[in-house]
Amino acid sequence: MFKKLGLIFASTIGLMIASVESAHATLNSGVAAGFTALQTDALALVDLVWPVVIAVTVAFIILGLFKKAAGKAV
Repeated sequence: MFKKLGLIFASTIGLMIASVESAHATLNSGVAAGFTALQTDALALVDLVWPVVIAVTVAFIILGLFKKAAGKAV
């Protein structure tokens, strides 16, 4: 029973991969350029977000250290 389910699962995954590859091959140049521009914009957004993420993480660490020190002082 498990062999049959594994075969069905593997067949389904194989068909999905084949369909994705064929769908990607039929994209015209305008769509490809659009996706490239979207990827560039997304990477630029990630570059803008990293400093904020680091600042928030450091703020939480400092807040935790302050709470720990304040709890020991009382």
